[in-house]
Amino acid sequence: MYHFVCPVKYRRKIFTSGNETTIKEICLELEKRYEIYFLEIGVDTDHVHFLLQSVPNMSPAEIANAVKGNVSLQFFQRHPDVKIFLWGGHLWTSGYYVNTVSNANIHTIKNYVKNQGYPEYKQLHRAQLALFNH
Repeated sequence: MYHFVCPVKYRRKIFTSGNETTIKEICLELEKRYEIYFLEIGVDTDHVHFLLQSVPNMSPAEIANAVKGNVSLQFFQRHPDVKIFLWGGHLWTSGYYVNTVSNANIHTIKNYVKNQGYPEYKQLHRAQLALFNH
């Protein structure tokens, strides 16, 4: 399990009630193509928190590339007007925060994520832990 934080390029406040649910929709579509399972997705106006579970053979960098790349591409396809605020056409900063999460501290991380950016943070998605079948 991992906790990722992906800031928007230039920390622009682009997420609104009109477009933030798109992040959830895209991520749930990604679950069907990748061995990534989103436990929680939360958005603030200028960054997104992902609490996710994946298989051990996917590195955090591979997961970040899959999530950031796919979300960026599809988000811009669905909301091309957002590009006006982001020079160069990049949704995310080049970096991200990632940390591993164990079963012992998952509730602590969920509370941390939930309290980020309060009152602007909005939980978009929440799911239970899952086991992958191989």
